[in-house]
Amino acid sequence: MADTLSHQLIAAHRISGDMTPGSEIALTIQQALLQDILGTLVMLELDAMGLDRVHTSPSVQYIDHTLIQQDNINADAHLFLKSACERLGVWYSGPGNGISHPVHMERFGIPGQSMVGCDSHTTAAGALGMLAIGAGGIEVAMAMAGQPLYLTMPEIVGVRLEGELPDWVSAKDIVLELLRRHGVAGAKNCILEYYGPGLAELDAMDRHVLANMGTEMGATTSVFPSDEVTRDFLRSRGREADWRALSAEPGCRYDRDEVIDLSTLEPLIALPSSPDKVVPVSEAAGQPLHQAYIGSSGNPGYRDIAVVAEIVEGKSVSGNVSLDINPSTRRILTALIDEGHLGALVAAGARLHQPGCNGCIGMGQAPAAGRNSLRTVPRNFPGRSGTREDSVFLCSPETAAASALAGVITDPRTLDMPYPRPREPQQMQVDDAWFVPPLPAEQARQVDLLATDNTPPLPLLEPLPATLEVPVLLEVGDNISTDDIMPAGARVLPLWSNVHASAEHVFEAVDPGYVGRAREQGEAGHAIVGGANYGQGSSRENAALVPRLLGLQLVIAESIARIHWQNLPCFGVLPLTFADPADRTRLSQGRRLRIEGWREALAAGRDVTATLDNGETLTLHHELSARQREILSAGGVINYLSQSSDASFTS
Repeated sequence: MADTLSHQLIAAHRISGDMTPGSEIALTIQQALLQDILGTLVMLELDAMGLDRVHTSPSVQYIDHTLIQQDNINADAHLFLKSACERLGVWYSGPGNGISHPVHMERFGIPGQSMVGCDSHTTAAGALGMLAIGAGGIEVAMAMAGQPLYLTMPEIVGVRLEGELPDWVSAKDIVLELLRRHGVAGAKNCILEYYGPGLAELDAMDRHVLANMGTEMGATTSVFPSDEVTRDFLRSRGREADWRALSAEPGCRYDRDEVIDLSTLEPLIALPSSPDKVVPVSEAAGQPLHQAYIGSSGNPGYRDIAVVAEIVEGKSVSGNVSLDINPSTRRILTALIDEGHLGALVAAGARLHQPGCNGCIGMGQAPAAGRNSLRTVPRNFPGRSGTREDSVFLCSPETAAASALAGVITDPRTLDMPYPRPREPQQMQVDDAWFVPPLPAEQARQVDLLATDNTPPLPLLEPLPATLEVPVLLEVGDNISTDDIMPAGARVLPLWSNVHASAEHVFEAVDPGYVGRAREQGEAGHAIVGGANYGQGSSRENAALVPRLLGLQLVIAESIARIHWQNLPCFGVLPLTFADPADRTRLSQGRRLRIEGWREALAAGRDVTATLDNGETLTLHHELSARQREILSAGGVINYLSQSSDASFTS
């Protein structure tokens, strides 16, 4: 039987498990990607495991989120991470190199290899034909320690691209069309595999846009063939030797099929405040504009900024609009300078920011409260911009540029000019001097971690009691994101490496009283009840770890997003779903419930019975594997590994 490319990649790295959708599989992991705000926790976890040297190669630590140094905290964290890299055999990419995902594609991405990263947008490397998966930091730490990565075998969705994109329509509009069709949970436990004649006009960074934002649909990852487009990308970076051809076998069959005729697409825009609230730009046109933000991993390519430069060249941005330019990598910034595009942008009134995640994660460029901001970032969850009362739209660079000139949201097709089609220079070689390579093993053993007051050791987690008897301290609605659980932004994000300090901010935008109630309840524990797609978005594991430290023992929801569902048992929290979604109304805040012998119940089958404080019973459901049940019983992954006789982390 002919195989999809996704099946080929999984088979090449599968250690165990049945490749039937829904079964748990184990994969060997070759590469690891760390970013700074979650990489710090990974380094602390590796230290807690007693790891001597990482097994994944390359493993790369990027400084791309914590670039605002308003005090010493971020600078201290950079020194800690550099020392941890030296100690453990990890590459270090310092401040200024750029966003992890496009930089990794430029310097380290290799078609056919497997990678895990502590960032949900690690999936972007699928643009090169990699099997790249985002996960919680604790699972990344396990992979770096030589353990397999476990995940649910996904369905493979074949996305056939046909036709050619019209003028003023680009890659962002393609992925917004998919979000319009299927929503933020439409690809949960799926791989989006792109193929078809329409791929020919999408360069590697266009493909990055689609692979990156497949995460916004809940996809496990996205995969593109490694073809001549991939080869050209690697050749321009001086790495053609890393190229290999990869594609689906003729006649293969997908679990689900999707067709997009590119020629029928028009400029699209996601309204505040969800990536799937997608409408044609023409329907939003005329609304006032405060900010247009270009860049991030959601549109990281040279052409994404060059096209803006050519649109605004010789013109002036509206006086009411801040046009913020955020190049994604040092190499792309250099090319924009060399080709004259940066000068055109500055002359038109644009503001330039350093390569990094910046405004995408609320680290600078926060908009005024309630004022419209057009952004080419992947997400527009409430408050993610750094402004709690924000109004963020997602769109293409073309739409953002046209709107910045007009001062209102504008369909770029209305511009009186030919559509620019810039292409990146043929030579885009990355300088290795920008990276600090791993130290030799003997030299690395002499390095001490430069711990700070903001990088305390991780606290020990006690296993859950045999009987759970807890109150519901928080009830939330659908599509609660990890941004809602653990906020980012310049105020909170620098505290993420300190689980005690960041605990004060858990759920603060959803319910400011939650932390106080949790502290009052203390070790007696509590539950949280949610709606559909609970925990969507970022892979941030502290959205599971920190509530656990506050006493969270049980999450019950209509459905739980993939990565957060995996993170919860890794830190000793039991994730359950309602067998009947209508039962959600029976578990309001303040109710109490009791689950006796939960370990035995999990082992006996998929159903778990809870008794409510009025004596009624409630049927709940779990999807945990035997391995996950063992982890949960131990109180989390670190306890589980310390108790495993076959776990050895020295080399």
